[in-house]
Amino acid sequence: MNLTAENTAIVIDSTADFPEAPERYPNFRVVPLYVLFGEESFKDYVDITPDRFYERLQTEAELPTTSQPTPGDFLATFEELAPQYERIIALTIASTLSGTYGSAQAAAEMLGGDKVRVIDSGTVSASLGLLAIGVQQRLQRGTTDEEIDAFVAHYQREHHLLFTVNTLEYLAKGGRIGRAAAFAGNLLNVKPILAIRDGEVIPLKKVRGNPKAFAEFREHFVSTTTDSPNLRVGIAHAAAPERLQALRELVEYERPHAQIEIATTLGAVVGTHAGPGTVGFFWFLDE
Repeated sequence: MNLTAENTAIVIDSTADFPEAPERYPNFRVVPLYVLFGEESFKDYVDITPDRFYERLQTEAELPTTSQPTPGDFLATFEELAPQYERIIALTIASTLSGTYGSAQAAAEMLGGDKVRVIDSGTVSASLGLLAIGVQQRLQRGTTDEEIDAFVAHYQREHHLLFTVNTLEYLAKGGRIGRAAAFAGNLLNVKPILAIRDGEVIPLKKVRGNPKAFAEFREHFVSTTTDSPNLRVGIAHAAAPERLQALRELVEYERPHAQIEIATTLGAVVGTHAGPGTVGFFWFLDE
């Protein structure tokens, strides 16, 4: 089957931090996860904006929690798309980080047939968004299931994801700290450089202060890339817009032909686990 942007829809979840995706690409839909302040439940990016979330986070005594979409949430989106599209590709946050993949799979089975393909991205945030854009670009020129599978596997091997947080408290309390627990303890003015590999948060290095953290970002970015219009970049921040701007300037100076595809604020769900002050840097050479 020849898959195109006209006959194939892409469904992502809100942890892609790409809420404008349906505006950019008419065949995209976003299924929100939930953030809970006590008994109050909010749909990510729908009922609560990132700015409002970080404002509220400053005044809450208890950290919020998150939950995955229900199979019914995904099913409603699949049923909306099914009459319009021959194929639906659902790309979800890493199954090791959330049960979202399982909900999407259950919804696909409820819909029946083979219209929906659910793919575990193995990643999160703008990295998931970059993967979805890569799939879309293949749809725009015509592709197949086999080519998409090969691309996803290539992306999972070759993409880069770095982030740094102000504190490991949020990752630890959300149960997402992984091997980064090795960095737990006194982080006063110490910035952990973290990555996600195979769906697990892993520690790379500890440096002192934001300038050295950005120097590490720069070194890793420059050493693993060449200047090319096929270099796709995502940048994200949590209540730290000045850091987002610094990353944008880094990319524009070091790799002026690169495409900054996503520049975003981390939504409430990813922000719950990363915490204010987090900055993420994502890139991939789309060969």
